[in-house]
Amino acid sequence: MSVTSGTGPSALFDEARSLRGPRAISWGLLAAALLLSMIGVAVIHSASAELAADYLPRQLVWIGLGLAALGFGAVLDYHYLLRLATPLYVLGLVAVALVLVFGHEAGGARSWIGIAGLGGQPSDLAKLGTAVFLARYFGGVRQEYLGIRHLATGLLVVGAPMALIVVQPDLGGAVMFAPLLATMGLLSGVRLRLIAAAAAIAVVVGLGVWHFGMRDYQQDRILSFAFPELDPLGAGYQIRQSKIAVGSGGLLGKGYLQGTQSQLRFLPARHTDFVFAVLAEEWGFLGVVVVLLLYLLFLGNGVRIAAGARDRPGVLLASGLLAALCAHVLYNTAMVIGLVPVTGIPIPFLSYGGSFALFSFFTAGILLGIDARRYVNRP
Repeated sequence: MSVTSGTGPSALFDEARSLRGPRAISWGLLAAALLLSMIGVAVIHSASAELAADYLPRQLVWIGLGLAALGFGAVLDYHYLLRLATPLYVLGLVAVALVLVFGHEAGGARSWIGIAGLGGQPSDLAKLGTAVFLARYFGGVRQEYLGIRHLATGLLVVGAPMALIVVQPDLGGAVMFAPLLATMGLLSGVRLRLIAAAAAIAVVVGLGVWHFGMRDYQQDRILSFAFPELDPLGAGYQIRQSKIAVGSGGLLGKGYLQGTQSQLRFLPARHTDFVFAVLAEEWGFLGVVVVLLLYLLFLGNGVRIAAGARDRPGVLLASGLLAALCAHVLYNTAMVIGLVPVTGIPIPFLSYGGSFALFSFFTAGILLGIDARRYVNRP
């Protein structure tokens, strides 16, 4: 089945007239994204209240841009996006490569660029391009199981941006590409023996990355995760302060703008990587439950959209992008309570904006567009 639609750029929005109107919108997914963003605005304002710069106005700018990206993604025919798979993928690779030369260094990694106080990570563009490319490639396979050639190609497609991001070095950002390949590969069909072989290769690669690809501070983060008491004021400081913030929130929290870990500046990166810890301290267990339920609402609607997509590339694209967002949620929430090592992994719609905010909103828009087009007839 062809993934093309129309004859050129003029066909981008042709199908909008044939969609089913407001009933075509997955209101649960849209509501979850908007409510999470509103909660994020409130928490970011509290988290940055004692900082030199109030990040609230900047976050509102990113949300405005994100809503525009969501609307564009919803109206855009995803088949046209699939036609641009190769240019998007190459553009993402070039952007990640250029950041090694022109990027700004933060947290020991040269992984982001900034203009006029606003910045982002090109890895998010690479993530989108990789998802679109894999959806088109795997979507074009017409056999029950992927062959070794298909999996090898998929590994190369994902491995190229991962390698460039590891060099920055941003190991956490690189790892977030793995759910794309795992989810889309499994849905496309993979034999059990190939999964076992891939697992063995992953172990070998992991050992190689530990010995030759990680810098000292990255190894310290992993060791401090396992043994935080070894360096409570150094590598283990972030996770200790995060656990204190989460644990001190209790059932109802300390109240808005009343979190001691954030307001007294004990908790680092509190408006970005550890914004969920600020939420837990000020809003308590009940606030955390509400936020997690909103993520479940988003996930549930996303799974329904992926399962109901009208063609194989649509299923893969929706599943891959959804897996990427879910990986961020799972890792970030696990990180703030000390279940996984500390890395710079933001949480969708809550963390302070940038390219990841645009990626999250655009992903939500693409999911809405895939859902709205599941009944559109195509020659």
